[in-house]
Amino acid sequence: MNLVTINGITGSVASAAGAVIAYAFGHWTEALSFLLVAFAIDIVTGVYASRAEGRGLSSSVASIGAGKKGLALLVIILAHRIDILLELEAIVMTAAVYFYIANELVSITENLGRSGMKLPGKLRDVIDVLKTKGNDK
Repeated sequence: MNLVTINGITGSVASAAGAVIAYAFGHWTEALSFLLVAFAIDIVTGVYASRAEGRGLSSSVASIGAGKKGLALLVIILAHRIDILLELEAIVMTAAVYFYIANELVSITENLGRSGMKLPGKLRDVIDVLKTKGNDK
């Protein structure tokens, strides 16, 4: 294979991936980008917290966490399709994205607390309220 063939294949694969993403999520928003960044930070802080607690890394725990993040993306895709079905302007998808952003921010903050990082008291109070409200549903 020559360089032109490789670039053609790479371009075709990238185009196909872009088409799938555009179909699944509609237009890409900054909120989706923020959510993906939060996913990555949650993974890094979770690994760090587990090591700081002396638990080490567990592939079963990691796979469950990755699975939950994948399921969150599937819910967002479903929310986008609901928006299309009901002819809404990304209302349901935006709500789903912001729900998962809030969830990730709580998880990141919990991971930082588990790793021994000092957290402001007010922030801990807000997290406790969010966790309590989440458990009530």
